[in-house]
Amino acid sequence: MPDLNEGINVDEILQFKEMAKEDPARADRSPTLVAHWVGGDRSRVEFKDIVTHIGGDKELSPMHMVLASLAACDVDLVAMHASILGLRIESLSVEATGQFNVRAYLDLEDVPGSGYDAITYKVRIHVPGATPEQIAYLRERCEKSSPVGDSLSRAIPLNLEFEADAGG
Repeated sequence: MPDLNEGINVDEILQFKEMAKEDPARADRSPTLVAHWVGGDRSRVEFKDIVTHIGGDKELSPMHMVLASLAACDVDLVAMHASILGLRIESLSVEATGQFNVRAYLDLEDVPGSGYDAITYKVRIHVPGATPEQIAYLRERCEKSSPVGDSLSRAIPLNLEFEADAGG
């Protein structure tokens, strides 16, 4: 199948899907990222040879990145599945918004957590010739297959290890 949408190799995706079906461990991922304080509220985040910055002037904050991660994940997900269906995408965007309050972040007493209370996101896609069934399938993929969406929709245990060197 040809590359209908720039950068999406459907044959490669389908081949990997078959390999993951035969050996589920092939689909396992365990990324480790490291964030370093740069100064102020800015961090340098490293993953293998990739470096990006979060926070600070003219950068997305960590809470913005949560929304950005959801939006970008679903752009990728919808583009991939539209391509597998043989649909040519003319435009695709995901808008994400959420509400949170930073009182707990500021260490104010007797306040709720400082994470998002709720997140709303809207997928906008223009795919000429798509059937209602294909559109419903793409929506269902967002609801059931998005790794970031799935992560945000359930409680994930966080295990904190805190190492401090207070020596002089």
